[in-house]
Amino acid sequence: MKFEDYSIAIDIKRNLERLGFRKPTDIQFKSIPPIMRGEDVLAIAQTGTGKTAAFAIPVINTLNERRRTRSAEEIRCLVMVPTHELALQITEVFDAIANRTRVKTLCIFGGVDQEPQIAALQKGADILITTPGRMFDLVSQGHLKLNQVEILILDEADHMLDLGFIGDIQDMIKFLPKKRQTLFFSATINEKIKKLAYSLVHNPIRIQISPKDPVAKNIQHAVSFIEMDEKRFFLERIIKEHPISKILIFVRTKVRAERVAKAMERASIKTLTMHSDKEHTERLMVLDEFKKGKTKILIATDINARGIDIPHVDYVINYDLPEVAENYVHRVGRTGRGEQKGQAISFCSSEEKPILKEIEGFLQKPIHVLEIDKNDYQATIEYGNESIAPNTDWKSLIDQAEKEDEIIKKKKRKK
Repeated sequence: MKFEDYSIAIDIKRNLERLGFRKPTDIQFKSIPPIMRGEDVLAIAQTGTGKTAAFAIPVINTLNERRRTRSAEEIRCLVMVPTHELALQITEVFDAIANRTRVKTLCIFGGVDQEPQIAALQKGADILITTPGRMFDLVSQGHLKLNQVEILILDEADHMLDLGFIGDIQDMIKFLPKKRQTLFFSATINEKIKKLAYSLVHNPIRIQISPKDPVAKNIQHAVSFIEMDEKRFFLERIIKEHPISKILIFVRTKVRAERVAKAMERASIKTLTMHSDKEHTERLMVLDEFKKGKTKILIATDINARGIDIPHVDYVINYDLPEVAENYVHRVGRTGRGEQKGQAISFCSSEEKPILKEIEGFLQKPIHVLEIDKNDYQATIEYGNESIAPNTDWKSLIDQAEKEDEIIKKKKRKK
């Protein structure tokens, strides 16, 4: 089935075509019909599967068809998300799909002056995309009314729980009409999330897109054993061997992010950093510069591991392994999105080997090891210290890993 076959507004179809949407992904195919019928939906799908469009398309179409007079300070659809960056990203998707329709979208979040947001609310909007803190500020001040909400959407619900927003979500329900449509989207499901979900939805259509491999099939991922103090030399080498590639590097702390950036600066490599110490406006500038490819190297903490759709990331490098095994999936999911292929490489030190075992247990399979010859390992360190080029390049190692992976897949298909 193609999008042109759906019973949606012609303007939405034209927008989807312009955006390159031809056929729905699995989550879109299963979510759009029940949402258009007005049913509650509980959807579980891994990152990069097209969740945002899965609810944006039918919701925009529904509100466009209802043609209600827009009132100041009252909204018809509330989309609640955990972070500023995700709120802005989802707003971009809604705006693009709703172009030339009657539906108006507004995005509000904390960390910036609220007065312009209040002024925008007073002009009226159909869909409000927001983070919990600022939303409650404006509700308590009387600038935002939720009593006319027809559709409630919780996106990245599991991450909202991780950040401690469960109380905020439960408090929000008191301001909403009992008669409403609720859409609950999450990357993972556990008893806590399930309990919250079923307190919000009514007789939901449950959708779960859960492939055996939680890492998207078009991501080639591998690990190399590199000691903690020597990781910077191998990172420098990978970056210099892939000068036109867009590379997203994950570290464990904001202090590490800045230290790695300084190390790359000494190697004449320009990088950007993203972490919680950055002001909101600075974070937006960093994301914009990286998205547009003005600077191709971004060093980030797990603030960027979930929900953020950065186009055309060629490599994700886990400079530090994540403390939580599940975050590995969210990190590497920043590459290989949609139909694109991606590479994920992890550096594992001796002290991180127990974490690697946890990650492999979560994936239910071992991660391919990129073996580094002892001489080549030493040459890489010397290269970093003295600019002596090593004999073997990482591209060769990665290409070899891809070939070995393809051979294994062919053997499995024959069986």
